[in-house]
Amino acid sequence: MIVLTLLSRPGCHLCDDMKAVVARVASASPKEILFEEIDISSDPDLASRYGLEIPVLLVNGKKAAKYRLSEGALLRIVEARSG
Repeated sequence: MIVLTLLSRPGCHLCDDMKAVVARVASASPKEILFEEIDISSDPDLASRYGLEIPVLLVNGKKAAKYRLSEGALLRIVEARSG
């Protein structure tokens, strides 16, 4: 299983864009993908670590992308990380 974690915050249009890309890829992929979204504004540690760097996408807990991500790029990341 591949875990995609989106670090975001409310009112972030880049976060909304990346969330839509991740949702499309997760629903179309033959791989088993778990998608979760974490609001960094509810966690002071995450807010201090990522601040204005959001959105950040973690794949299986490792930073894979920030700001913008295309569906093609995410598909390549998922393939590379799934072994």
